[in-house]
Order: sequence, then C-alpha cells, then structure tokens
Amino acid sequence: MSLYAIGDLHLHFLSPLKAEAQRRERVWKDHEEKFRKNCARLLTADDTLVLVGDHSWGRTLAESEEDLNYIAELPGRKILLRGNHDMFWDAAKTEQLNERFAGRLRFLQNNYYAYRDYALVGTKGYCFEGPFWIDARGRIVDWDEKRAEHAKKLVERELGRLRLSLEAAQADGFRKFIVFLHYPPTSLLEDESGFTALAEACGAEQLIYAHCHGESRFHVSIEGEKNGVLYRLVSGDYLKWKPLKILD
Repeated sequence: MSLYAIGDLHLHFLSPLKAEAQRRERVWKDHEEKFRKNCARLLTADDTLVLVGDHSWGRTLAESEEDLNYIAELPGRKILLRGNHDMFWDAAKTEQLNERFAGRLRFLQNNYYAYRDYALVGTKGYCFEGPFWIDARGRIVDWDEKRAEHAKKLVERELGRLRLSLEAAQADGFRKFIVFLHYPPTSLLEDESGFTALAEACGAEQLIYAHCHGESRFHVSIEGEKNGVLYRLVSGDYLKWKPLKILD
C-alpha cells in the first residue's frame, strides 16, 4: 500500500487538435500509453494515486469523459485535484462529480481524503506568472503590477479553499497532512507565500505540486526540504510519465 502522485497529463482523447499539437513534442508522443504502462508496472489495487491537476483538454464534462474513464481504469484509488485547464470541473459542483464517478474517481476540493493516518488536503492554488521583464544578465527587473495585484486576489481565494480542506481534516481528528497544489507554492518573485506558511503552520510533511512543465520551468519554485516541509514537483513530463512515490 503506497501513495503516488503525478500531474499535467493533459489527456485529449476527444480533443484531436490538442492531440496533434502535443505529438510535435517528443516528450508528449504516446505519453498516454507510456503512463498507462508505468502505472500497470508500479501500482497495485491497494495503492492511491493523486493526480495533481490538468487532467484533460476537454472544455466540458462530455468532452472530458473519455479522459476521465482512462484515469478511472488505472490501478488503485484515484484522487483528482483541479488544474487551471480543467474546464470540465466547476469547483462549486465538486460533489456532483463525486456522485457521478462514485467508486471510480474521487475529487479533492473543499474536502480531504485519508491515507492511513494522514489527511490528503489540497486546492488548485495560484501564483503570479508574469509577465516579467528581464535584463541582459537574466535578472528580473520589473513586472506587470496590475496582473500581480489580480494574482493576489486569486491566491487569497485559493488559500481559503485550502483552509476549508485542512479544517475539515482537523475537525475529524487528523494531525498529519500532505498538501497538494496544482500551481507551484511560490512565484519567481517569492521565497515564501501564504501556501508555504499554511503548510508550515499545520505541520504538513510534504507539499506536492505540478503545473511547471517544459524544461525551462522545472525549477521555478521551491524544491526539497524547507522549514520542515518537503516540496516536490510531480509534473508528468518532469517525471517522464512515472508516478512519484510519496509515502509507503
């Protein structure tokens, strides 16, 4: 019985234009089959796999249904977190998704799931991604202040959602936590954030995130241990489509 995580599958079984665009990049070629084989080799029916957002290119649930069925057929228990491209998932209707896919998929939003004596908590998250202006030495010298202010509002919304997830687990007596975000916990301008502060305050052992895919973005946020929390990137192309074991 082990806990695994991965993000950014960007499935496209009913999105042919997106499929064609992804095939032009070597890392995305046949990535669905590579991932399926890795899951079959690594996971058992007793394992839990947390998929950390950007599951499907589908714009509606109907367009995403085949992608979600693909995930449901993977071994073990599957828990899904919202990503910025998951248009099929209205945060206010998460319970309807849990009812529709009962016994096959679990959707993490304003709730939590147990893994042994840990509570798995999470939300999509957010961070300011620019635009930034860079000097000749590659240093950030300025950024779009208006967009940065808008990003602060989205961060506060997502912090509120993470608190709801955490408070639900705490109310049920959990004291050990793994935090999942889709976005990285910090932007290029930050060494810490509300997400890192909340993870530290609740004593989370790990904070798992995705969203950073493409080699130029693999190392834009916190990695490794900091202030007692272990930060780990699990974007699919970063992991070469092999789910990362988070806990035994």
